[in-house]
This record gives sequence, structure tokens and C-alpha cells, in this order.
Amino acid sequence: MAKLPPLPTYPESYWLQSLNGLPAYTKLQHDTEADVAVIGGGISGITTAYLLAKEGLSVILLEAGKLLHGTTGHTTAKITAQHDLIYDELINQEGIEKASLYFQANQDALRFIERTVNQHAIDCSLLRQDAYVFTNSEDYIRKLEKEMTAYESIGIPAAYVDHIPLTSISSRAAIRMDDQAQFHPLRYLESLVRQITEAGGHLYEGTTAIDIEKGQLPTVRTADGHAVTCKHVAICSHFPFYDGFGFFFARMHAERSYALGVKSNIDYPGGMYISAEDPKRSIRSATAEDGSPLLIIGGQKHKTGQGICTINHYEALQEYAANQFKTEEILYRWSAQDLVTGDKLPYIGRITDADSKSNIYIATGYQKWGMTTGTAAAMIISDLIQEKENRYEELFSPSRSLSVKTLKNLVVDNFDVAKHLISGKLEMVHRKPDDLEPDEGAAVTLHGRRAGAYRDKEGKLYIVDTTCTHMGCEVEWNNGDRTWDCPCHGSRFSITGEVMEGPAERPLPLLSEQH
Repeated sequence: MAKLPPLPTYPESYWLQSLNGLPAYTKLQHDTEADVAVIGGGISGITTAYLLAKEGLSVILLEAGKLLHGTTGHTTAKITAQHDLIYDELINQEGIEKASLYFQANQDALRFIERTVNQHAIDCSLLRQDAYVFTNSEDYIRKLEKEMTAYESIGIPAAYVDHIPLTSISSRAAIRMDDQAQFHPLRYLESLVRQITEAGGHLYEGTTAIDIEKGQLPTVRTADGHAVTCKHVAICSHFPFYDGFGFFFARMHAERSYALGVKSNIDYPGGMYISAEDPKRSIRSATAEDGSPLLIIGGQKHKTGQGICTINHYEALQEYAANQFKTEEILYRWSAQDLVTGDKLPYIGRITDADSKSNIYIATGYQKWGMTTGTAAAMIISDLIQEKENRYEELFSPSRSLSVKTLKNLVVDNFDVAKHLISGKLEMVHRKPDDLEPDEGAAVTLHGRRAGAYRDKEGKLYIVDTTCTHMGCEVEWNNGDRTWDCPCHGSRFSITGEVMEGPAERPLPLLSEQH
């Protein structure tokens, strides 16, 4: 086994660390109004606000935390329509016409990003790359052959090859999707943020939207008691904070995946790669802050709050990087959260009422491919708000009918939720807060009740209630990222109980904070 360079002590995203710094935006501290309220400061929300502000609409964007610090800041940043092995499944599930539309929507998004980069001369390392799905497993060769047949049916420019250019990885077969792309997503979106403000848009950070009062002029209510009255609301907050009786928490599940930014002495041949089989392995190149080559190696997906000790996922990637790429140094480690729908298609568009069309829109469920689908979502929602036709509206509609197979998948997901709800309540916890070492977290017993405790490196102890404020499941300690994660619907909380990921809107109560 190759020598393993140490992991960074704390998780840090390469994209965030290599950004020169976004301007800081204040909280919303007054009632206001606009044509459109956009909720969420990731790629979907920022692109939606950019498109609408550019058309002369007044736009207000609300972000609960800091712009670009959510999933968009923790991506692998591949701009591609090659979303693992999906097209054969889509043809069988939805038909060839809808599978073709899915490809075209993502290709449209790629072209939009490229046009926008060229228009504004954005220095974001945009680079056209071929994308490969590869396998070293005999069991997956047939699946690749079927996927290639699906590509040919749709007319996707591609080739079936018996090996990949990245020769440090053994491969028995692969599909190459031609002329895809990669970039630095935050440098790209930093430019769009500037364009929004120059067009008269307003952005607010630290402003959590908690409810919408429906009507001809809907009103967004914030946690601080302020209101944004508008004509349209675009919910691009990863997990929709407003359900509209769509029961989205029951129609998706949350997954976490992991990434390392490593220095390696291999001669990288170009291209973006993902393995067909599990555990997933995703590879692409980037450039470190000192100008040297960097590899971004990702994988290790699992349902949020479930599975093995989370630091083990980083360690699995650490071992893979050392064995396959002769890793010299690991500069970054980070993880991301993604939402997966029952039919693997995002929910994008109007939340429709029983008797009318709504002026409230959502974009969610990107299944780890948010650079293209998040951009496509912004293009679709922008068109719908401006009452323009969009040929992808029906494909991604949140109110679309679901197949029997999809409904079965959702039943399995919700049975899993019920199992974790019950097991969390029955768990016997024997550890006490005083048992914890520095930089250790765990479920503990406090005054006869389950609680969550973390002792930081300086010895300060934080104790929170572990009952998730969404639907009452018991959160679990994530030692890889030092967070409290809900195994039912994927809500995540900081060591002091603050909400980091929805659908929860309220923090975990902080029971104690001791030096």
C-alpha cells in the first residue's frame, strides 16, 4: 500500500478557499417589495436573479447563510450532461422523447454558461473536456453497452472505448461523452452576483425565509419578522423551505458525498471521469492556488445521517488517491449534500394549486449534477415568470405524474424514514458529556435524556437537543464534518444547533455551553 499523506484537520472546500472573497451582504432589516423574490444563494438562485434582473425586473435575493457556501460551494464542478448511467433508464422509464429532452436541457445549460463566460470575460478556468463513465467490472460492461445504445438512440455525440486516457486507473470499458466542460463555479457566480447588483438587484445574507403567504402578490416572511411582497417567488434553497403541500420531504432523499483536493505527480491526460460501479470515484483536474496541478477526487455516497463513521469516507478516498495517483499532499477535503428524487429527474417549475396556476416556483432534486440542472432550472423559471414557453416545463414539472416504479422507490425511502424514526427513539445511550475527549462528539445522556455533545479542541463543551426540529427524528454525530445530521430527511445542524441544511427551519435547542 502506498504511503498515505495526512488529511486536513478540518473540512475546507477548494472552491471557497481559492476564491478571493465575495462582498459581504447585510441582513434584510425592513419590509420591502420587488417583482421577484429569489430564495437561495447557490447556482440556481443566483442565475435566476441574474436572468431576471438583466430583463429589467426588480429582484431581491435572500440567502439564509452566506452566498455560495452551500452545495454549490462544495461541488466537483463538472458541467456535463453525462450524469452517470441514466439515459438507458430514462428511455425505459419515460420514453425516448423525454430522455432526449433531458440531454438537451443540460446541453443548453452548458452552452448558456459558456456564452455568459464569454460575454462577461469571466476568469473561471472554463475548459472543454470529454467526460467518461468507466468500469473495471465485468458486471458493468453490459450496462455500459446498453447506455451507449441509449446515447445512439438520442443522438448524443459519444464513443464506446475499451480504456480511458487516465492510465493510472485500470479500466475495461468506458463511454466517452464528447465536448463537455469544467470550471471554477464560484469565480463564475461571483461575476453574476456583480451583474445582479449593477442591474439594480438586492442581495441579503443571514436572512432565513420561513413561510409564504400566497396570493396575487405573495409575501415571503423571514425568521426576523420582515416581509418581502412580490409578484413571483422562486425557491432555489436546495431543500424547499415552503412545501405548498407538495410533500417534497417525502418525495426525495438526501445523500452526502465526499471530495479531496490532492497534489499528484502523475501526468494528467485531461478529461473528467466517474466510475459506473460503487463505490463511486469521480476525478477531474484543477489548479492549486500556487499554480500547480490539483486533482479533485470524489465519491463515497450515502444517505445523510446513515452509514459508517463519516471520517472513514474521507479515509477511503485518501487511500484511493495514494494508490492510484501517487498523492504527494492532500490540500483540501470537503463534503456535499444532494437531493435525489424517486425518478431521478429534478423538480423544477410551478408549485400548482388544485384550481389555478401558482406564482411560486421551486428548483430542487439535482442528484449531484447541479451545475447543469441548476442552470437549466434558472432558465426554465425565468421563462415561466416572463410568461414565455419553455419546452422543458412538462419534463421537470413538480406536479408531474410518477410511474409505479418511482412510487415503489418512494415507499422504500419512507419506510427507511420510519425505521430511523423508531430506532432513534429506542436507542440506549450510555456515554456522558464528561466522557468526551477534545474534538470529539457523540450522543450522550443528560439528566436522563438523549442529547448531543461536542467538546472542541480547547475543551469547550456544546450540548444540544438531538430531536430534529423537522419531524422529530434523532440526529446523529457526523465526525468527518463536525455536524449533527438527521437520518430521516437530511437536515443538518452545527455544533451549536444552527440549521445548515433543510428541511428543518428551526435550530436544535442549545442545552448547555460550558468552558
